[in-house]
Amino acid sequence: MEWLDNYGNELINTVEYLIALGSMIGLLGLIVGLIFFIWGTKRMRTTMLGVIVVSFILLGVCGASTGLKYFRIFH
Repeated sequence: MEWLDNYGNELINTVEYLIALGSMIGLLGLIVGLIFFIWGTKRMRTTMLGVIVVSFILLGVCGASTGLKYFRIFH
């Protein structure tokens, strides 16, 4: 049953990677969304408001520092 153990470990590693990736996308989306929300046109502001909301949801689900720790950006 070694294949089941390997499959389980790979599944856990994949989920950890996806959570870290979601965290990084949330952080980048929040930064870019705030920049364009402040200095953008009215149409861009409404679009960036959606990006900011989705980024907050991603950060709430994945965690704000998960991606930074996983990819070793800040220790």
